[in-house]
Amino acid sequence: MQFPLVSKCGFIKKLASETSNDSKVTVIKTPDFPGGAETFELVIKFCYDISFEITTENIAMLRCAAEYLEMTEEHSVENLVETTEVYLHEVILKSLSKSVKVLQQSQDLLPIAERVRLVDRCIDSIAYAACQESQRNENIVDWWAEDMTVLRIDMFRRVLIAMTARGFKQYALGPVLMLYAQKALRGLEIFGKRATKKMEAEQEHEKRLILETIVSLLPRERNTMSFSFLSMLLRAAIYLETTVACMLDLEKRMGLQLRQASLDDLLIPSYSLNGDNTMFDVDTVQRILMNYLEFEVEGSSTAFASDIGELMESYLAEIASDRNINLAKFIGFAECIPKQSRITEDGLYQAIDIYLKTHPNISEMEKKKVCSLIDCQKLSREKCAHAAQNDRLPVQTMVQVLYYEQQHLREILSESDSPAVAATARDTLPPPDELSSYNNELSKLNRENQDLKLELIKVKMKFKELEKEKAFEVLTSGSDCSSSVSTASVVKPRLQRKSFISSISRKLGKLNPFGLKQGQTKPPKGRRHSIS
Repeated sequence: MQFPLVSKCGFIKKLASETSNDSKVTVIKTPDFPGGAETFELVIKFCYDISFEITTENIAMLRCAAEYLEMTEEHSVENLVETTEVYLHEVILKSLSKSVKVLQQSQDLLPIAERVRLVDRCIDSIAYAACQESQRNENIVDWWAEDMTVLRIDMFRRVLIAMTARGFKQYALGPVLMLYAQKALRGLEIFGKRATKKMEAEQEHEKRLILETIVSLLPRERNTMSFSFLSMLLRAAIYLETTVACMLDLEKRMGLQLRQASLDDLLIPSYSLNGDNTMFDVDTVQRILMNYLEFEVEGSSTAFASDIGELMESYLAEIASDRNINLAKFIGFAECIPKQSRITEDGLYQAIDIYLKTHPNISEMEKKKVCSLIDCQKLSREKCAHAAQNDRLPVQTMVQVLYYEQQHLREILSESDSPAVAATARDTLPPPDELSSYNNELSKLNRENQDLKLELIKVKMKFKELEKEKAFEVLTSGSDCSSSVSTASVVKPRLQRKSFISSISRKLGKLNPFGLKQGQTKPPKGRRHSIS
């Protein structure tokens, strides 16, 4: 019964010869036999000439089993090694999809699959076929790219390196990497706010290795990967705590392509890895912005910078609603937004207004600090009207708004009275209804400015009343002597403030009480939702 096996298998023949003088039954144990009992059964059928079919599903196991059992031509003609080699060359290695399947099976047959060069030959076949496909078909993400997602990350990496060596364009690797990453990193909860980890340590380590390998394979050319995909990879990198080099690489890539970003791409959740309780990872987005400024701002136009400015204003307004974000981080991010991006200050004003409403307990000094970011000269009429009645703002900011609004009205009036404007008006001969509309608009502006001043006076009166109440409490709670001292200490600065404010009310159109030079501006802007 054992003769066919002995005649065709060098491994078994050797064992049989070593135990030929032993009268006991010989038991051969092969725990590392490639493919296990199923493959050994096929080998038995081959040795006894029992018909069976060699297929794509069993060729890798049969080739490795033939090598293990030394079923070469030395022991029998048309032995299993030769038979499987013929099938590999004529069927498997001429087909990309079949080569991928055999390579996938070879992953579980190492190291013997490497020894018979099954892995190398499949990889080379896949690389060659992929290059041919890409030349014939411009649609890079084809069926073969989908097939490659079943490969283990080490095999996938070797295939991509072989493809590049064969002339496959680096930029064309992007769609293949996207397909693989989307499948391999599936299941990571990286899009919810304040996400927490729910993964086994071994699984986390495997996904970390996959992610770091994918990032190392990303094309170096700009715009070969979408910003949204890079954002997904960065979220996963933060979530999985990959190497710092991996995260910095992604941040730099995103900085180079920041103009492609949407607000949702930048709302990267904070995973509380460093004790930070904020909803969003502001520090990461700030580094992305700094990378953009480092590589892109030089030589850019105003329109170029305004794209980023509007996006960052929206982001600033979004994070302003987070109760856990401190003032220093909020101001630090706002100051990073390019100055040339601020066509108006409306976005920055709205973000600051949201922050003040979300953080009602900050001090007056902190309010002044954050409001100093706004250049009141660049606020629109709508925002000026809102700011003049916004009791969340410091009085100084409200006065600045009124001052510049009045200055703007004065400029309009002076221009309308100038000889050049008058001459131009006579030459162009505008219709009477247009002149009437112009005058009505100017009158409306004047009325609105007067209304704003009245509102400011109301605010100042309310402020005085609060000071009086506070002074009265101090007077009634102490002794007569201490009351007189308290009265002096409270009343004196209030009289000075009254005199100062009265002076502003009388000379608002003539004086600049804030020491601001004409044209002087202050840092960035942010925007998202309207808060009144």
